[in-house]
Amino acid sequence: MPFFVWAATGHSSPPPHIFLGNGGALATVRAMANLNKVMLIGNLTRDPELRYTPKGTAVAELGMAINRVWSNDQGQRQEDTTFVDVTLWGRQAELAQQYLGKGRPVYIEGRLQMDSWEDKNTGQKRSKLKVVGENMQFLPGGGGGGQTRGGDPQQQQSDPAPQSQGGSPAADNFDDEGDDIPF
Repeated sequence: MPFFVWAATGHSSPPPHIFLGNGGALATVRAMANLNKVMLIGNLTRDPELRYTPKGTAVAELGMAINRVWSNDQGQRQEDTTFVDVTLWGRQAELAQQYLGKGRPVYIEGRLQMDSWEDKNTGQKRSKLKVVGENMQFLPGGGGGGQTRGGDPQQQQSDPAPQSQGGSPAADNFDDEGDDIPF
């Protein structure tokens, strides 16, 4: 029966070639790359739900609808919608709650994560695949959002920030038409 042998080389992983004992030959070990990356563009199905951890870190839960349109073999238009739950952390969570609303388009870049728990009613193990957002960009169009929600209305009407020196001339003539989006 063959067995794997390699000497300690001071490296945390085995060498790329391994001797298979009992008359075996050299075998090549190939490292498999792993990638867990998701990029989504879709519309929010509900307003973001913001909460804070006991240590004060912001967490927002979003629901997204991602549409797919294609033509079948007969040339008829087909449509499919995938619903995805997204979790944002920190400042991005607060910005999502402040500026996004139901129906608003958004770009989310992140990773997949499996949540597992035991159902309190049935005692069954449950699991759900969700996206943990690592980058978010607001997109133009759609309903909802586009304006600051909640909070003190006077606080929302603050004076514009002083302009830093060295900005481009185009930035001096920029008119945001009243949008409160911070980018």
